[in-house]
Formats: sequence, C-alpha cells, structure tokens
Amino acid sequence: MATDIEGATLTVDELAARAGVTVRTVRFYSTKGLLPPPVIGPRRVGHYGQDHLARLALIEELQQQGMTLAGIERYLQQLPDGLSAQDLAIHRAVVASWAPDAAEELDRAELERRAGRPLGAEDLDRLAAMGVLREAAGPDAYRVDLGLLRLGIRLLDVPIAHESILAARTVMVKHTRAAARELSLLFRAEVSGHESVEAVKDLSAHMQPLVVQALLTTFQRSLNEELREWLTGS
Repeated sequence: MATDIEGATLTVDELAARAGVTVRTVRFYSTKGLLPPPVIGPRRVGHYGQDHLARLALIEELQQQGMTLAGIERYLQQLPDGLSAQDLAIHRAVVASWAPDAAEELDRAELERRAGRPLGAEDLDRLAAMGVLREAAGPDAYRVDLGLLRLGIRLLDVPIAHESILAARTVMVKHTRAAARELSLLFRAEVSGHESVEAVKDLSAHMQPLVVQALLTTFQRSLNEELREWLTGS
C-alpha cells in the first residue's frame, strides 16, 4: 500500500501515540510486513499517514478477537492493494461486529494509554455523554466500551458542537435499530419454525459481518451523495 507525501505527516512517535502502542510495536509490525513502509521525507525522516493509523487499529481489533500474529498476517495479505484509511476502517468495523459487545474496566493511566493522549475532565465528560465510558466504583476507574473508544477519541477533535455530535448519535441509533429490526424479520423468515436456536445463531454468525459491511458501504456512498448535492446545489 503506497502512502503519498501529502497524507504522511506523523513521525513514528506521533503514530505510536495516536494508535496507543509503543514505537517498538510499530517497528515490529513494519519488519513483519504488517505495516507498509513510511514515506521518507527531508533528512531521511520517515513519515506516516492516516492509512498507517487505520491499519494499526485493524491489527489491534484482530488481536482483540484472539487472532494470532500469523493469522493477522494472512488476513492482511488477502486485502486488496491501495486501501484507503476509510476502507480499512470499514474492515475494522466488520471485524468488530464478529464479537459481542465488550466493556472493560480501566484506570485513568490505562485509559489514556489506549486513547493515545491525555484526557482532561472535559474530554471525560464528552466521552461519557457519547456512551463511550462511565465511572466505575474504584477511584479514577472507568467502565469503557472498547468498541466505541477509538471513535469517541476521534470525535473529541471534530470541530462541531458537542450537542450536534449527540444529536447525530441519536439519529444513528434510531435508524440502525430500525434497520436491524427489519433485517431480523427477513432472517427469521429464512429459518423455519422447527429449526433449532443453534440454526438461527449459525445463520446470524454468517450474515452479520456481511450485513455490517453492506450497511457501512451503503451509508458511506449515500453520505457522499448528500454532501455532493449540498456543495453543488443540485
């Protein structure tokens, strides 16, 4: 996967901090071929782009699903060349859909390590309002939805009002639940009344990643069309 110089602005230290991993981990993944080489800029300094960051997030998600390093290598080798950061984010979302919802209790230091940045009181309040975390019983401890953490961290830097982000979340939850309900009815029609619960679970396990990828791709294209119509006035 090639990275153009315009999109490569992160040093290896900045990439590691944003991804919530160590520099040593980034270099290890690079030597294993899991990450493409950086763009070499002035003074022979390597720079990384959003596609590197998205690929690190995908690797982390695959690890959380219990995949071995060899399995991750095989998975990444099967991906098409030239995937953008958005394409890789879609793959990560599909992988995340394979597992049930997972929350983990983290202390402040571990939360900030996973976030790849320090978090102030306002940041924590915004993450709590987005449903990413809530305070746990212990001091400086938080119950964190790991599936939402990276998205929530990225939203902290989005230059729109906090109220708009919460309104967007409400819209997404409303419509995705409606879509899930309709799709569930379709799947139920495919399973006759005498089939076992295991048959239903098996069908769901096969269909869920495909449905998630289809929804993400369809939404992305629809959003692009809406933005294009808005910007062009057509």
